Amino acid sequence: MATSRQHQIHEQRLHKMVKTMPFYVEEFIDDKLDHRSPSTLLNYLHDYKLFFEWLIAEGIVDCREIKDIPLSALETLRLESAQSFFKYIQRREIPVGKTETKKPEKVSINRKISALRSLFHYLTAQTENEDGEPYFYRNVMQKVEIHKVKETLGARANKISAKILHDDDDLLLVEYIKQQYIHEMPENSRQRTYFLRDQERDVSILSLFLGSGIRVNELVNLRIKDLDFRENLIHVVRKGGKKDTVVVVPGAMEDLKGYMRIRNERYHADDDDNGFVFLAKRQGKGEPLSVRAVQLLVKKYTKAFTKNKSLAPHKLRHTYATKLMEETNDIHLLMRQLGHTSTTTAALYSNPEQEKAKQAARLLDNRRSKNTD
Repeated sequence: MATSRQHQIHEQRLHKMVKTMPFYVEEFIDDKLDHRSPSTLLNYLHDYKLFFEWLIAEGIVDCREIKDIPLSALETLRLESAQSFFKYIQRREIPVGKTETKKPEKVSINRKISALRSLFHYLTAQTENEDGEPYFYRNVMQKVEIHKVKETLGARANKISAKILHDDDDLLLVEYIKQQYIHEMPENSRQRTYFLRDQERDVSILSLFLGSGIRVNELVNLRIKDLDFRENLIHVVRKGGKKDTVVVVPGAMEDLKGYMRIRNERYHADDDDNGFVFLAKRQGKGEPLSVRAVQLLVKKYTKAFTKNKSLAPHKLRHTYATKLMEETNDIHLLMRQLGHTSTTTAALYSNPEQEKAKQAARLLDNRRSKNTD
């Protein structure tokens, strides 16, 4: 199986960043490389970088470069200092856009604790020095408590429901890009020129998200050989490198056909079976479309359509999943389509208790109306 382009990018960034780390972090990453994805390990490195920078800034280590932080600094780190670091990341303001900030979410804090726990566990239990002993034994991170985010299944389902397209808005969004969006741009503008070039591609992308429920990385890594127009199927690579086949809504495949008819001419591409399906035109030739580019175009179109809020590609996946459950009430079909292995996760897209509560509220409101009359 050919390594995906996104996988390659993560690997390149991982190898570049790990060179700035102390030797023991390099050993840790090398040990985990065959068992964890490059994107996961890259996230670990970003968490370690934040931790090491804090150690230097607070004067806990007498170093100027992260690479020079000794093992002894981790071995002798006091619990009070470790707790102070997590208080620091919990209270800091994270930039959102140009002027706004927000506090980090609990899941982000917990991820950083878990990342550091993994490193400290490796150093105290899985390493071996010349005497056959671990690098050190004292694991201060084991004393740091993870506060789990308490949230019911219903609450999680409600969150998903609040951030998706409802009723027929999924269909109307696609029609909006086909028919109306162009009229909201100035005549003879560069924006209009680019839209006319990319319209079929962008329609196809949104239609495919809403007609198959695939993830954004699965979409950008689609190759021409992965498309089966006769059976309305696409072949994708799921998390963990697992190959899978997804059934696509026929209308979405028709939109994809429309894009494929103009793909080669508009983006200076060919019909090579291994060629990426979705392209951007850069310096006169077709280049694979990036995850970030897809996220931005989904955000742009959904904000223009709703007039007030933008959606990420994952919310279009949630929209598809919710519609599928509404039509079929088949959780096992949903699991297969989304590549889920847990019925608990799949159940988030079906929220019968909320519907019962809404129906009960309507009945109670009817009683109020009668008494008022």
